[in-house]
Amino acid sequence: MNPLEQFEQEKQDRIVSYTRDPEFKGLSQAWISQAMRKYWVYNFSWMGRPIIQNPVDMIALQEIVWQVKPDLIIETGVAHGGSVIYSASLLELIGHGEVVGIDIDIRDHNRPLIENHPMAKRLKLIQGSSIDPAVVQQVHELAKGKERILVCLDSNHTHEHVMAELAAYAPLVSPGSYCIVFDTIVEDMPPGSFPNRPWEVGDNPKTAVVEFLKQHPEFETDAHYADKLMTSLVGCGYLRRKA
Repeated sequence: MNPLEQFEQEKQDRIVSYTRDPEFKGLSQAWISQAMRKYWVYNFSWMGRPIIQNPVDMIALQEIVWQVKPDLIIETGVAHGGSVIYSASLLELIGHGEVVGIDIDIRDHNRPLIENHPMAKRLKLIQGSSIDPAVVQQVHELAKGKERILVCLDSNHTHEHVMAELAAYAPLVSPGSYCIVFDTIVEDMPPGSFPNRPWEVGDNPKTAVVEFLKQHPEFETDAHYADKLMTSLVGCGYLRRKA
């Protein structure tokens, strides 16, 4: 075995060992639960724009983008723009592709800072509900002719809304690429952790993912990411379309 193969094998062995370590898994869950309660994910920025994401999941997204090399990334949820700018910057590094960012309310104090960003050349914003038929049709039109498509769902986290997003955008995911459903962590948080939100334990992205997978055998949770990240907010939401 050459040194590169040995490195990869050691990595895989470590990841497998995590699945057999309940203490490590428990500590990881306890830490991320505390971090969520303290709004830890609100502390970061990417190229000058706030990015309300877990850095662990952003590293995983980078791995996926480098692997898939998508022609189009579809993202629901824009907020301050950090996530769509991050995706656009990854496409800039690989030298091709565009991001479509969808949000029901792209606020006036965010829009000009996103649209005038250096990475805006790889970004198109659509204001409207991600499940509005007119918006869905517009995105499907933009997806025509694109060979490799990646989808990231990170807007309204209720079961019903995520199921509707999956119905709208998962069919666009190319074989071997991913539909990443963010914030499946909600199901694993203590009840009442999101008092000002419409999602809760039993009604969230993870419950939608579980239902979706039962109906769509062409997708599977990529255990590589579910097992190795430990403090992910996505967990079982790394959905890979089988090749």
